[in-house]
Amino acid sequence: MRVIIERVLVTGSGGMLGRRVLEELTGAGYTAIGLTRSCVNLMQIEETHRAFADARADAVIHLAARVAGLGGNLAAPGEMFYENIMINTNVVEASRRAGVKKFVGVGSTAIYSDLVSLPMREEDIWLGPPHGSEAPYGNAKRAMLAQLQSYSQQYGMAYAYAVLTNSFGPDDRFNEQHGHVMPSLISKFHRAKRDGTGVTIWGTGKPQRDFIYSKDAARAFRLMMERSEGPVNVASGTEVSIRQLVNLIAEVCAFKGAITWDDTKPDGQALRQYDTTRLRTLDFKPAFDLRQGVDETFQWFDRHHGATRQ
Repeated sequence: MRVIIERVLVTGSGGMLGRRVLEELTGAGYTAIGLTRSCVNLMQIEETHRAFADARADAVIHLAARVAGLGGNLAAPGEMFYENIMINTNVVEASRRAGVKKFVGVGSTAIYSDLVSLPMREEDIWLGPPHGSEAPYGNAKRAMLAQLQSYSQQYGMAYAYAVLTNSFGPDDRFNEQHGHVMPSLISKFHRAKRDGTGVTIWGTGKPQRDFIYSKDAARAFRLMMERSEGPVNVASGTEVSIRQLVNLIAEVCAFKGAITWDDTKPDGQALRQYDTTRLRTLDFKPAFDLRQGVDETFQWFDRHHGATRQ
C-alpha cells in the first residue's frame, strides 16, 4: 500500500548510516528529522513516546541500535540482547501510537542461520537459530521483525525491514577491539603505518562477507520506504574474503609492513551470500564498488582519526 510521506523521522541520525540517510532524504525532497542519543534515550518508553509524538512524522527509518563486531558480541551478549530489544520495542510502539504510516526497520544479516541454503533468501529468515557468534544481537533483530509483522496484522501499520549486510563508511565507529571488521581494520592499518609496526588480524582470513557502502545503503532504505513491504536483503551482491579485504585495505593505504594472522581467534560464519532479487526490483544497483568505498572511508579516517567515534 502506497502512503503519502513528507516528514521522515530517523533514529540514530548521528551515526554513520544516520548521517547518510538524512542527506539522502533531504536530497530527495523530504523533511528529515534526526533523532540522536543526546536527544532521547530510546530505552525509556515514555521519553521515546514523547519524542515521536512531537516529531509528527509520516514515516520512520529506525537505525538506532547497540552494535558491535564479533569481539563485542562475544564480550557482552546480555547487554547486546537487552539494549536492542528495549530500543526496538519502544520505537515500534511509539511509532504506532504517533500514527506513523510507514516504518522501515533496519535489521542485520546476523538473523540468518547456518542452516539456510545459499544465497540466503528472505523467505528463510526463521529457518534455524542465528549463528552462535552473533545470536544475542541476531535474536533481538529477529524480534523486531516479529513485532512489525504483529503490528501489521493488528494495527495495519505498513513496514519494510532491511536485512542489512556489513555496512561501512565515514563517521563509523573505529574501535579496534569490539568494532565491525571494516572500521577496525582501517584503524589498525592506519595506526600501524603511522607507527611503523605490523598488523595482527583475527582468524584465518577465509570467511567471505558482503560489504555495502553507507551511501548506497541509505539510498536502499529510501527506496524501501517508498516502494517496498516486508523483509529485503540490503547487500551489494558480491562477496569478498577477509584476506582479500585485508589486502585491499593495505593497498589503499600503501601499507608495507608485516601482516600476521592469529588463527587461535574465531572466524565467525564461513560464508554469507545473499539473494538480492527483492532489492533489485526497486531499481537499486550499488553506485560504489568496494575499492571506492574503502578509499573514501580511509581518506576520511586519515583526516579525522584524532576525533573519530569509538
